[in-house]
Amino acid sequence: MAAPDRLYFTEDDEANRLIASDPFALLVGFALDQQVTVPTAFTGPLKLKQRLGTLDPTTIAATDPGTVEAAFREKPAVHRFPGAMATRVHELAATVADEYGGHAERLWTDAGDGDELRARIAALPGFGEMKIKSLGAVLAKRYGVAVAKPLVPNHPTLGDVDSPQALTDYQAAKRAHKATMRAKAS
Repeated sequence: MAAPDRLYFTEDDEANRLIASDPFALLVGFALDQQVTVPTAFTGPLKLKQRLGTLDPTTIAATDPGTVEAAFREKPAVHRFPGAMATRVHELAATVADEYGGHAERLWTDAGDGDELRARIAALPGFGEMKIKSLGAVLAKRYGVAVAKPLVPNHPTLGDVDSPQALTDYQAAKRAHKATMRAKAS
């Protein structure tokens, strides 16, 4: 399966092309996908690239953390928690630089099986079980990464988003699922 030319996670076509073509941009989008909408999270990598002049993880890891945070805080802010997320992305860049030689795609291309891929994703800053499953689904369903198939859950994820309408449908289903989970908890 060929890599898609865009992932329809935002309303911005340039951002959609970036997250589809740059593995580190995809990871940054997932790192930012917390307490903001999916489009806000996945537009973040483009904003960072524009503000920092690069999305190269080795370069970002070597950049002063204050410079990364300033890029996050520039209006409009990249995330509603710019300080925490700047730290997270800086740590993510350092992990990719140190563990994968600056090549984010090695996270999955060098993984021997689903268990190894799960462990690699789980070791990333800010990546818990939901992000493991969602990134696994995107890798399996949009990129054809075989070792990611065991990570795909049996419910809709971003891996199922293949058009602007699919993003709208996914977000509606996600809101309904969260409402059901909140109702069960109370």
